[in-house]
Formats: sequence, structure tokens, C-alpha cells
Amino acid sequence: MDVLPILSTLRRHRLTATLLVLQIALTCAIVCNATFLIGDRLSRMLMPSGIPEEQLMRITVSDIGARGDVHARTVTDLAALRRVAGVDAVTVGNSLPFGSSSWTSGLRLDKAQKSPSIDVGLFYGEGLSDVLGLRLVAGRRFTPDEYVWVDDHVTRRAAGANVAMVTSALAKRLFPEGSALGRQVVIGTDTMRIVGIIDRLAAASVSARDDLNDTVVLPWRMIPAYGGGYFIRARPERAARVLADAVAALKAVDPRRVVVEARLYPEIRARYFATDRAMALTLGVVSMALLVVTALGIVGLASFWVGQRRRQIGIRRALGARRADILRYFQTENFLLASMGIVLGMVLAYGVNLILMRQYELPRLPLLYLPVGAVALWILGQVAVLAPALRAASVPPVVATRG
Repeated sequence: MDVLPILSTLRRHRLTATLLVLQIALTCAIVCNATFLIGDRLSRMLMPSGIPEEQLMRITVSDIGARGDVHARTVTDLAALRRVAGVDAVTVGNSLPFGSSSWTSGLRLDKAQKSPSIDVGLFYGEGLSDVLGLRLVAGRRFTPDEYVWVDDHVTRRAAGANVAMVTSALAKRLFPEGSALGRQVVIGTDTMRIVGIIDRLAAASVSARDDLNDTVVLPWRMIPAYGGGYFIRARPERAARVLADAVAALKAVDPRRVVVEARLYPEIRARYFATDRAMALTLGVVSMALLVVTALGIVGLASFWVGQRRRQIGIRRALGARRADILRYFQTENFLLASMGIVLGMVLAYGVNLILMRQYELPRLPLLYLPVGAVALWILGQVAVLAPALRAASVPPVVATRG
């Protein structure tokens, strides 16, 4: 179909056509960026933790009054928890992947290095790798004689070269030229020798996917007084019951203590990503609202034009135009308007993304989202204009003789 008559008609309705083009452009810009951000949030929420999530739980307690020997209290609590039916493994640890508390430190390759090579997440607790079900890919786990209490700084300093386990991703970043086993790193003021490499273990707090598995496991016994929690592993079908029994066991040891938190790990993870989930939901609702408003705008404008052009449509029908010709006319007209809006919207989408990158350090909008957004708006425009176009195609030729 020759588009020149259509463009000529649109020039006579310049204001209404311009408003529709701007509406489509704004929708294209916002929806492309919103879809990208939704995808980014969803991929963040799906990041693997590296642990058997359905089997784990955490209990955090706070003591009232004098604590006494915190080491002995911790050993007593762990013994009581191991007696709970259904408990497969238990320890006191400092952090969980995507948990509420994050322990980090700068890592250097030697003590002469002034600034850290990388910031790493720290995990410790006696037998933590077994409780968290971490898969060892090289080297070994810690032996019982290598564990020291986290608050026993004298013993840790006297130990000289302590040992550590690192994730496979961190090992490759630190020593890309060879194996990390047996190599020494400096974490804080402690020199550590890498004795084991685990498959993966997500950090407690993740700012970017690049540092997701920049984590180190240390052989330090944690205590609740230092902010540690009881990490328990049980079968998924018994996890809820084990959690309740474990809380009761701790209260039986000391009825005065306060249970600050008792959660299954899936709930812990859900709380960590609550903001991302809310953001994705909000952006999804806004995008759907914009698409609905744009579709209603197309329907309203097309219906208005059909009402204005009934006599011209009747004349075309009287001159031999088929119903399909009238239908195709309005669909082509809408396609041209949508195309102009989409081209302008792509430029706006790129500009909005540059602002978001500068203000909020978001990643660059992939070019794939632009053609996908364009196709979506073209389809939306054709569907929205279909009903008015069908009404126009049903105008009989006799309308040309009226008036």
C-alpha cells in the first residue's frame, strides 16, 4: 500500500498524531529499561548460594545477666542440640550466604603489600564446611587440631601460618597462573595457608555478581557472644519440627536466654531479597499500566478517526475498496505511528539508561532489549487498533450518499 496518502492524512492531524507518538516513545523508553531492571533483579534473586538451602536453619540467642565461661556454654549448647532428634549436623557460625550479618576483610598476597588485592567474605565455625554441605574440589578440610576460638587472639598469633579454604572462583582470581593449594595469603593481620578449595559459597552480602563467591572459610570456633548463630542441618521434611525442638533444647539449657531469631534458611534468603522482589513487582506493575494506557490511547484515537472518516470510508467502499483494504489502511497507519514512536523511544531508552548508570551504578542496557521492546509495541499497536479498524471496514458504501 502507498503510504503517502496516509502520511498526508497524518499531517492534517498533526497534534493528535504527535501526542500518540510521544506516548509510544515514553512507553518504549520506560518499558525497555524496566524490563531490563526486572531481569537483573530476578537473576540476582536466583544467584546460587552453594549450600543445601532446604536443609538449613539458624537460631540466634541473647543472654541475660552474667555469661560466665562463653566457651563452655557454647560446647554445652552444641551438645544439647546434637541430642535433638533429626539434627544431622550443628555448629556455631558467623555468617550464612545472603544472611543478615556480613563479615569481610581485605586480602593481600603478602604482608609487604600496602593495599588489599580484594575484599573477601569470611565464614568460620567448627565443622562449618560439613554443616553447610560445601563440596571440596581440591585439597582437604580442616583437622580438629587446627581450630582455635575466635576470641583467642594469642593462640591465633602464635600459630604462625594458619590454614584456610577458599572458593574455586577466588582461587582462580588470586592465582590465575597455577594452583592455589599451599599458597599463602594475608587476611587482616593473619597469614593463612590455603589447604582446601571448595566449589562455591556465596557471600553474606553481595553487591555485584563478580564478587559473589569471593569467600574464605577459616578454622575459628565461633561463639554466640560474638554475634554467632547456631546453624543446624536436617532433612527438609523434618526441618520445621527440628527448628522448634532445637529452640526448646536451648531454652532448657538456660531458660533466661532470649531467642532473637529462629528461621529456616529459605525464609532467611527470602528476607534478604525482599527489596529486589518488591522492586521487580513494582516495575512490572508500572510497565503493565503503561502498556494498558498506551493501548487505550491507540484505541481511543483510532476510534475517533474512524468516526471522523466515515464518509470518506464510505466513498472508498463505493469506489471499489474491499473491507480488507480499509482494515489494512488503519493497520498501516498505526504501524507508521508506532514506528516513529519506537525510534524516538529507543533514543530515550538509551538516554535513561545512561542516567541510571551514572546515578545508581547500574549496568548498561543490552541492545537486545531494544528490538524486543519494538516488536512488543508493534504487536500491541496492531492488537489495539484491530477493533476500530474492523468497525471502519464494516462501514457500508451507502454512507457516502448520506448527509
